[in-house]
Amino acid sequence: MEKRVLLTWILSCLLLRPSAPQNPAPAGVLNCCEGDVLFVLDSSGSVSSYEHSRMLTFLSELLLPFSLGEDQVRVGLLQVGTNPRLEFGFDTFSTQSGLQGALRNIKPLKGDTNTVEALRMAKERVLRPGTADGARAGLPRVLVWLTDGVKPGDVLGPMAELREEGVAVLVVSTGHGNYQVLRQVVSPPVEEHLYFVDIDDMNIITEDLRDAIIEIIRAERIQVRDVSTNSATLQWRPVLSGLTGHYEIRFGPVLTGGGEGGGAGTSPSTGGGQYQRLIQSAESSTARLTGLKPDTTYTATLIPESNEQAFNTLSTTFTTKPGLFHILFTHCVITLCNCALDLYSIFSSHTPEVLSPAVVTISESGQTSVQVSWGPLQPEKVTSYYIEYAALPRGKLHAVTVGRTQNSTLLRDLQPDTTYLVTVTARHTSGKEKAMSVKVCTQEVTPALADLQLTTVGSDAVQVNWKGSVTGLRGYWLTWEGQQSSVPGQRSSLYLPPDSLSTRLTHLPPSARVCVSPIYRTARGEGLCCTAQFHSDALAYGNQL
Repeated sequence: MEKRVLLTWILSCLLLRPSAPQNPAPAGVLNCCEGDVLFVLDSSGSVSSYEHSRMLTFLSELLLPFSLGEDQVRVGLLQVGTNPRLEFGFDTFSTQSGLQGALRNIKPLKGDTNTVEALRMAKERVLRPGTADGARAGLPRVLVWLTDGVKPGDVLGPMAELREEGVAVLVVSTGHGNYQVLRQVVSPPVEEHLYFVDIDDMNIITEDLRDAIIEIIRAERIQVRDVSTNSATLQWRPVLSGLTGHYEIRFGPVLTGGGEGGGAGTSPSTGGGQYQRLIQSAESSTARLTGLKPDTTYTATLIPESNEQAFNTLSTTFTTKPGLFHILFTHCVITLCNCALDLYSIFSSHTPEVLSPAVVTISESGQTSVQVSWGPLQPEKVTSYYIEYAALPRGKLHAVTVGRTQNSTLLRDLQPDTTYLVTVTARHTSGKEKAMSVKVCTQEVTPALADLQLTTVGSDAVQVNWKGSVTGLRGYWLTWEGQQSSVPGQRSSLYLPPDSLSTRLTHLPPSARVCVSPIYRTARGEGLCCTAQFHSDALAYGNQL
């Protein structure tokens, strides 16, 4: 009897899902990834029209959150039949509306399950960089095979060739596949890349499969551009977009004597053990590194910080351009006799007069304030700085004046979630004025969830009710998991539209923890959690996250 109860409880944890159909996540919210993903869909005669339709619905929900495009995720679909057909390649769709419309209109091929020929097409035509409508060079490539498992043919060899060429292979089988064969097909780890699921329960693997794809195609690269003698720009993909958190940037000269510092998770190693530190908002994707020395090698480290998700620390190394002394010395050595005669041309070509402001940067952007900085600081040439700012397109103009020794100011009393044009003008002692303008966006107001209540219904279901703000709301994330689950981290989630204030969850394990968070355009608001207690009919009230 105890074994039967335990088995029932474990199955309820693993097959946990709401009684109503799940609503898909909002389109294009994942700005995390860059790669090409090809889906190979079995639509042969062994797959019924109903099963084919369920697979396409599964793909639609799986792909909906991804941002599509040339510098984002690209998707292709290859159907398996007697004569496999590429329904659309990687260059076909750059918007979710186009992709979703295509998925709704795809018809099954029927006929034989010619998977081997489909894999040959994938290898030679679709996943090969440099071919028309093919994969992009230097980016992750993923093949996801959806099959009913009925007579797929000898796929071990073709799949091995794809893996040898760097393609990550994942498989979803709807129940009839040979496990021993399929486990040899997928890329390791098998437990994260091989899924067996009933055709009517495919929604329970959507999040896990999406996470597995994200782990492969997550874009975690940083680049350095606009390098000068004393500054450089660090650029990265905004992996924190839509999340709460910030980026920490550390940069300093590489330790002389052979060692290069700044490895993952460490601070840049410098000659004196010193480094500079910047903090950028979660929506940032660039940072200007200033105060650098000419002809010096630096290491820059980017640390994304978020309580919602873990990200890798990224590092890169770059060298600033030579200064005037190095240019002059090199020129004189090469043109020994004409060195004095060429000094004017050297100065005029390599040291044009730099007037402040040459760069204007924005940091510490909040809901009602932003920090504006500029440089270079030239107190001997500048009498004062005049900062003007107004909300676009026709907001009231505000202005503030600061002294010549000041290179930053905090603009206050701004409107949340608003784009401002900020202009910094330097008034020089020569009578000249120089101005530079930048656009800045204040952060969105993200009110917390007001209230959360659970009411038990029977022995394994709860009615979930909450109160939320409607201003700027995009929806709600509902998550739940068993605190005593035998599978740690086994969590289910559900997206609900903004007009939803309740839902019912069934098949919950004992002491299930249920959390609801509001979703706004740029971030997730503070949510509430509470635990379902099935031993009584009392209300369970939420505790703030």
